[in-house]
Amino acid sequence: MLANLKNVPVILGSQSPRRKQLLAGLGFPFEVEVRETDEYVDPALTPQEAVRQIALQKLKAFADRSDSLVICADTVVVSAAGEILGKPKSRDEAERTLWSLSADKHLVMTAVAIQWKGSVHSFVETTTVHFYPLDSEEISYYVSNFSPLDKAGSYGIQEWIGLIGIAKIEGEYNNVVGLPTAKLYQELKGLT
Repeated sequence: MLANLKNVPVILGSQSPRRKQLLAGLGFPFEVEVRETDEYVDPALTPQEAVRQIALQKLKAFADRSDSLVICADTVVVSAAGEILGKPKSRDEAERTLWSLSADKHLVMTAVAIQWKGSVHSFVETTTVHFYPLDSEEISYYVSNFSPLDKAGSYGIQEWIGLIGIAKIEGEYNNVVGLPTAKLYQELKGLT
């Protein structure tokens, strides 16, 4: 697969530094290009349908790049009650979200949309994350010293809160970081 991508322009349609780092680890060159996208989602959609719709909307912005392999993604965190937990708008919202995740499990879904040779392919990877009980000091420390406002679900598994608060995960770890690299690699092998 790596040889097949050697002379193909590959575009990552995401400004996420975590996705950029993860994709770089797959071993092929790419460029980052971000285009404005309407991320409105019909509230009647299931979380899986919603995250796929956003990834596909991001990909539509690259319709003029048929000469390239384009990869777009979106990640959502879904509470045990089925509520989509987006990026918090304030420190208070981040703390409330972390309280809701404490001592419970939730789902992290990443949809990946790929444009290659005039066709579009997409998939959704789901990982279940179990948190230990968190106390107010731990939540306050994390929110004060890290950047929960730029993360769906108010946390980054690769940061301090993941080191002390995650009891276990079921599924791909990198999916929780923001890009399911193993699944993406397998999908690209099937396409190229």
